[in-house]
Amino acid sequence: MKIWVDADACPVVVKEILFRAAERTAVPVVLVANQPLYVPSSDYISTLQVPQGFDVADDEIVRRLSAGDLVITGDIPLAAEAIEKGARALSPRGELHTSENIRARLNMRDFLDTMRASGVDTGGPSAMSQRDRQEFANALDRILTRYRAES
Repeated sequence: MKIWVDADACPVVVKEILFRAAERTAVPVVLVANQPLYVPSSDYISTLQVPQGFDVADDEIVRRLSAGDLVITGDIPLAAEAIEKGARALSPRGELHTSENIRARLNMRDFLDTMRASGVDTGGPSAMSQRDRQEFANALDRILTRYRAES
């Protein structure tokens, strides 16, 4: 298992949780971004810089991931592609995307895009709260515990 991070929009606090988890569990974490990123020196943490462009990082993650990997992303279409390839997808707020719920989330995303295109202010996501951080950490821990049990 590898953890792929859609790092351009990933909150710093989520990255820090992932860094600690990589060291604790020896599961590789790869941050994919179109800009240089600082990561701590580790055998389990690396970065992959891709060229600038729309969905370039997403496409690179999809190209490289394998069934059983985990993708950390708030991007619903990327999560859907990861699930199609047999990977898991987890949002930075701890929401696990699954084959059972991804279609509804894609539909809601498309609906909100349509609303915004017609001039409706749909607002944006709220700031990451302490509860969001805890939800992410707990969900990640459950996934990693299940992975270790299956290995």
